[in-house]
Amino acid sequence: MSYWSTTPPRRAHILVIDDNIEELQLLLGVLREAGHRISLAFDALEGYRRATALQPDLVLLDVRMGATDGFATCRLLKADRTTARIPVIFVTSSSTVEERLTGLREGAVDYILKPFEPAEVLARVAVHLALASCRHQAQACMEEADSALEHARGEPGADHADHADHADRVLAQAVERLIRADLAKVPTLPALAASVGTHEKRLSRVFRERTGRTVFEFVREARLAEAQRLLANSALSVEEVALAVGFSGAANFSTAFRERFGSTPTAFRQARLAPVAPPSVPSA
Repeated sequence: MSYWSTTPPRRAHILVIDDNIEELQLLLGVLREAGHRISLAFDALEGYRRATALQPDLVLLDVRMGATDGFATCRLLKADRTTARIPVIFVTSSSTVEERLTGLREGAVDYILKPFEPAEVLARVAVHLALASCRHQAQACMEEADSALEHARGEPGADHADHADHADRVLAQAVERLIRADLAKVPTLPALAASVGTHEKRLSRVFRERTGRTVFEFVREARLAEAQRLLANSALSVEEVALAVGFSGAANFSTAFRERFGSTPTAFRQARLAPVAPPSVPSA
């Protein structure tokens, strides 16, 4: 006997984020006919705010929505601990592989391409609601245990955290994830800010307050730490490592690495690979 099925929970709450609702009339009708409760948002940042407030069971998210795209919403949802568990499915007319991969890297669980078949939409939604329900039950047990432990210790819960502080933390975590996702091609500061739905000045302030570093300093440190890992654990050449983490050439990389770690990349690798001499045995 199976312990789970693809039958969706009764009246699951689905948040649809799209700035062209006319195109989604069929989708909304199909979802409502299946018994789901629907909430709507008409731009990316409004969608994120509604998700945090409403805590839906699933989010259907368009990609292209004016100044801020659906990827920004997905980044914020997955960086926010209050919404990270909510499955996100992109609904889009774009069929490019690169766009689908971008969405999946940002944390989406699936894609629905327009024009869509109603039966396929319901099947995909049902599967991801069922999977999320299984994960939620396991997580609920863990949270209940943590809550009991906090109560026993007399520790305050996280629900009293300041809202502004929470929003800043989500923003900084989303940018950190975006930077680490591809150190070789880190976006410019304005592009990073746009990618999480904010402006450059706020991002700079929030990031320094949350991490103690500027965005530039964080990127440099992340690149050097990854370079150190690659030198120790891969067969890539020094130049290949430099390019893999975003340095323009081996010379610039070597200078930065020596300033940070006190040795050149080559010397660091040689020290890691040097065999350890066995202890000497005194002669009889």
